[in-house]
Formats: sequence, C-alpha cells, structure tokens
Amino acid sequence: MDIMAILGVAGSVSLLAGWRLYLSIFATGLAMRFAVVPLPEHLQSLDVLANPWVLSIAGVAAVVEFFADKVMWLDSVWDAVHTLIRPIGGALLALAIIDPADPATQVIAFLLGGGATLAAHVGKAGTRAMVNTSPEPVSNVVVSTAEDVVTAGLLYTAYEYPQLAAAIAGVLALVVIGLLVAVRSVLRRLFGRQEPAALA
Repeated sequence: MDIMAILGVAGSVSLLAGWRLYLSIFATGLAMRFAVVPLPEHLQSLDVLANPWVLSIAGVAAVVEFFADKVMWLDSVWDAVHTLIRPIGGALLALAIIDPADPATQVIAFLLGGGATLAAHVGKAGTRAMVNTSPEPVSNVVVSTAEDVVTAGLLYTAYEYPQLAAAIAGVLALVVIGLLVAVRSVLRRLFGRQEPAALA
C-alpha cells in the first residue's frame, strides 16, 4: 500500500470518526476479527481493535449512540459531551494506521487526524442542532440513520478498496466544509436578526 492510500485510509477513518467514533472502532474491529476486511501486514497494529474487550465496549457504546442520536436534543447533548472524545479517538485511529517506523508521519497523522475528526464533529453537531429546530422528529431520525449507513458503508469501502480511500476522504472533506459553511451561514442570520433588536 503506497503512502497516498495509507493517508487516504487514515483521513477517511478520521473524518468518519467525527460522525460515529464508536461505530468506526466497532466496525473496523469486527471486520478484522472475522476477516471480512483483510488488512495488509502494514496495518496489523489495528489488531487491537479486534480484541474482545475493545469490541464489546465499542459495540455497547455504538448501540447507545445509535439510539441517543435519534432523540431530538439528546443528540446535541451527546455531541457536546463528545467534543473532546471524538477528536482524540479519531487522532488515535489515524495514528494506528500509519507506519510506526516513521515517527514524523505519525505525528502529522495524529495532528491532522484529530483536526479532521474535530471538523467533522463540529459540522455534524451544528447540522443536527439546526435539524432539531424542526418541530417534527422525523427529519432527525432520517438524518441520523443516513449518518449510520454512510459511515458503515464508507468504512468498509475505505478498508476494502484503499486505493479509493483518498477520494473518499476528499469527498468527506468537501461535505464537512459544506456543513460548516451552512452552519456558519445560519448562525450569522440568527445573530444578524438579533443585533438590530438589541440596538433598538
């Protein structure tokens, strides 16, 4: 696996961890344990994710997140609690993917992985906060379910076809940027409406 594919996998996993950290850990570990996703020897450091204890904890957390993320406003509380947890988890996942024989690349992967996860997390949390303003709960469930399906599907694709991982990371980065821009635009409109009233 060349360096671009490795960085692509690391980038994809980091960005997806910003949406579903526990699902990212659980799906990766489960796929490795049952050899659904045969990882090259270079990535065998990820074997720790297939440990039964890690799988059990990640699986329980993924189930809790699955349901918490579909309850209006509880999902925003869950996101707030995970503002520190997801970036650290995403950075560690990226770190595990990079060759330990290259410390410089590992440091870069750790920093960029954490940054990518944080950006994805902020975009997700902001978007979900906007969705929660809708009076009906259906849109919340639809958006949450879409995140589950996309995360699981793209995780499998990134590991099974690492040559596509860089493209996946690029598309995810564009989606995250789009979400951040949308959230910023909504916040500016909200604060823009309040300022004239405050001056009056």
